[in-house]
Amino acid sequence: MFGKIEHIGIAVKNLTEAEQRYTQLLGTSPYKREEVASEGVLTSFFLAGVNKIELLQALNSESAIAKFIEKRGEGIHHVAYEVEDIYKEMDRLRNSGFTLLNERPKKGADNKLICFVHPRDAHGVLVELCQSI
Repeated sequence: MFGKIEHIGIAVKNLTEAEQRYTQLLGTSPYKREEVASEGVLTSFFLAGVNKIELLQALNSESAIAKFIEKRGEGIHHVAYEVEDIYKEMDRLRNSGFTLLNERPKKGADNKLICFVHPRDAHGVLVELCQSI
């Protein structure tokens, strides 16, 4: 079953500018910057109390973030939920009729295995499953 919201992902055009703005907004600096080559993104993580915010900048025009920004502009890209067993959750969701965007979990940012659920199956919200490695 799903645990807490692990983080909220926000698509941005310019990560450096967004980091500066979010540092002002949240009153704290990012604690981690990481490139995720498999997703074609550069990420930056902030802690706001117990909540995590992930800023995502596309590294190339083919990345999902570049396509998202082109279509919708900057903004909330996904909501990520912590799961204990990502394989079990993927099977449960598949068996419940959800469309998974990944056949198998893949390595994501912040030392996580990840899988995405298609937004059409969650009323327009891209859902990410995250399991700590």
